[in-house]
Amino acid sequence: MEFSGVKRRKPWLIGDQRKASYPHSLQFYLQPPSENISLIEFENLAIDRLKLLKSVENLGVSYVKGTELYQSKLEAEIRRLKFSYRESLEDEYEPRRKDHISHFILRLAYCQSEDLRRWFIQQEMDLLRFRFSILPKDKIQSFLQDSHLHFEAISEEEKNLREQEIIASSTSLGGPKLELEYVYKLTARSLPAVQSDERLQPLLNHLSHSYIGQDYSIQGNAGKISLDQIDSLSTKSFPPCMRQLHKALRENHHLRHGGRMQYGLFLKGIGLTLEQALQFWKQEFIKGKMDPDKFDKGYSYNIRHSFGKEGKRTDYTPFSCLKIILTNPPSQGDYHGCPFRHSDPELLKQKLQSYKITPGGISQILDLVKGTHYQVACQKYFEMTHNVDDCGFSLNHPNQFFVESQRVLNGGKDIKKESIPPETPQPKQSAQKTKNASSALASLNSSLEMDMEGLEDYFSE
Repeated sequence: MEFSGVKRRKPWLIGDQRKASYPHSLQFYLQPPSENISLIEFENLAIDRLKLLKSVENLGVSYVKGTELYQSKLEAEIRRLKFSYRESLEDEYEPRRKDHISHFILRLAYCQSEDLRRWFIQQEMDLLRFRFSILPKDKIQSFLQDSHLHFEAISEEEKNLREQEIIASSTSLGGPKLELEYVYKLTARSLPAVQSDERLQPLLNHLSHSYIGQDYSIQGNAGKISLDQIDSLSTKSFPPCMRQLHKALRENHHLRHGGRMQYGLFLKGIGLTLEQALQFWKQEFIKGKMDPDKFDKGYSYNIRHSFGKEGKRTDYTPFSCLKIILTNPPSQGDYHGCPFRHSDPELLKQKLQSYKITPGGISQILDLVKGTHYQVACQKYFEMTHNVDDCGFSLNHPNQFFVESQRVLNGGKDIKKESIPPETPQPKQSAQKTKNASSALASLNSSLEMDMEGLEDYFSE
């Protein structure tokens, strides 16, 4: 795949030529794309694929895979994002081309670590499984042949002999329906390796950690909360990561570097003004026997820096869930990070018990944690602490948790529950006016500079 700064010129493919390029609505991605595309299109394709895989993950833990409700919801998401999914649709060349190229872009981005690879492969497997399940029976054989797979349909005798194994391997089979299914024996293949252009490596590194929702940097709500409200808000509307930091700060009158970064920017995002932030941190640190002059000479500068009043005048944004989960893990004596990702399961269980989560709810959350669905676990915590069956959004940011919590507690005036059927929680970027794909991904490069140049000294010890 090659990239340029100019708009891609589409190859002149018509009729049978277009159909031959992508004969099926699904594929095994055996060959990397070879055409030239622009960086703008690269960015758009990457963002849409990432949105699709995030939806696949959320639906996979919200519904039973293979059920009618799961199938209809996933099909709606694929259709909304304009990816291929049905053999019978007219002129599927562009959706299939988009599916092909975007897969390889994210494969480049998500090969950076074992955790990322595992997440990417799981979502791609679920997506492929769904597409295969809706493939017309008369198309299955040609799809397998076109994919150069060695296969054979097993006999009725072998199918009956291996009935339980077959059912266990699929969420869509079971009972009498097995008699109506074609079952194939496949030889496993590995996908081809791909390498990225070195010019794209920084972008790919950021993409695997990217957050494309609202950044909560706009201070339109600045001053809407008072300092004497924070203790109450921390138990009612803070996500567990921030609730944990607030409790540690009140008990120890101090937080180490990572905790001050994470919590300070969160408080800024929920509406704390610069003056309030200076007062809040100073009062707490003085309780910890810090000399007021030491605070004024050291820490006050760093707080002003985080508000864009010192140094490069950068308006730093609160950390997203992905950033908290994937970067700067806590060590002994730290309180930052994501409790669902970084806490020992037994300690997490005790913490949830102290938050009055029911035993059944704790089991659900711990199961999600075990499956590495940390954000979904936090979303489940939200539903249990706010007594709602369906929160109606896909949780991606601690400040989003706070905003949605306040809406629920204030009567749900801003949550348009009436447009979401109670039994069908649709993953979406709730309350988020997302940037267009180009500017969202372009901002990832500048975000690295902000992190490395400014935040290393923010609230330094």
